[in-house]
Amino acid sequence: MAPVRKDMEIMNQNLLSIVGNRHPMLMAAAEQIFGAGGKKLRPAIVMLTSRATCHLSGLRDVTERHRRLAEITEMMHTASLVHDDVVDESSTRRGASTVNTKFGTRIAVLTGDFLFAQASWFLANLENLEVIKLMSQVLADFANGEISQEGNKFDMGLTLQQYLDKSFYKTASLIAASCKSAAVFSGSSVEVKNAMFEYGRHLGLAFQIVDDILDFTQTAEQLGKPRGQDLAGGNLTAPALFALNSEVGPKLEELIESEFREEGDLERAMALVEAGGGLAAARGLARQEADLALESLSCLPECPAKHSMELLVDYVLDRIY
Repeated sequence: MAPVRKDMEIMNQNLLSIVGNRHPMLMAAAEQIFGAGGKKLRPAIVMLTSRATCHLSGLRDVTERHRRLAEITEMMHTASLVHDDVVDESSTRRGASTVNTKFGTRIAVLTGDFLFAQASWFLANLENLEVIKLMSQVLADFANGEISQEGNKFDMGLTLQQYLDKSFYKTASLIAASCKSAAVFSGSSVEVKNAMFEYGRHLGLAFQIVDDILDFTQTAEQLGKPRGQDLAGGNLTAPALFALNSEVGPKLEELIESEFREEGDLERAMALVEAGGGLAAARGLARQEADLALESLSCLPECPAKHSMELLVDYVLDRIY
């Protein structure tokens, strides 16, 4: 994060003032969501991509449009989390109470709506049609991902490709679109813009796969939410999908079909996922996506920002070991 540490400090202050100045009643909620221990990886990736592509294009520094793009990215991401917590009736995130738990569903929905609306307004004011199209598609992808997930609960016919598509919509789309948008504002070539999209896409998929592995391997304290929450809710992720195609598949399928009605069923199912090689196979898939992300950076010149983008790929994978 070193190359963009100052950029991130500026962004954090701007985000709090955007919400607080417009709606003081939402300031407490804003402090809850923007200061809840999140690492703000998405805007950091935007600023790193901005600096790396500026270096390639010969620009002396990032522009105000790059900075605004990072803010838009974080607002869109945060809004989606606030709405997710309402839909899922989640009580904790990152070890802290969710906005809906602390302030009620009404304030949570309005906070998410406000952040989406403010992000859209800032996006329009960037006055770049290519970026507007890229980032607007993300809003549709968010909804697509949630609807797909809801429609496939406890569906053992779900394919790995369908899982990856849903993961792109929910997680990778925003990272991919914002990385490409950063390259647009740097005046990059078509090849570089597309490479940055691929970097964000593969990094985002690796991130989501790793998150899905951690749901099986980490404690509730480490996760900041109950362990095994995805599987308990019928959200079949990469580890479960791989295990369903192993020798433990029939036993695991039986438990999933029962929707874990007996005490201890969820724990037995999670043990079967590991015994069936689901976690190991998912780690391999995350590694594949990470390698593709690294390959996408070959068009960039050596500079501190590019080095940090490479380290971010390692960071994503390191979380599973």
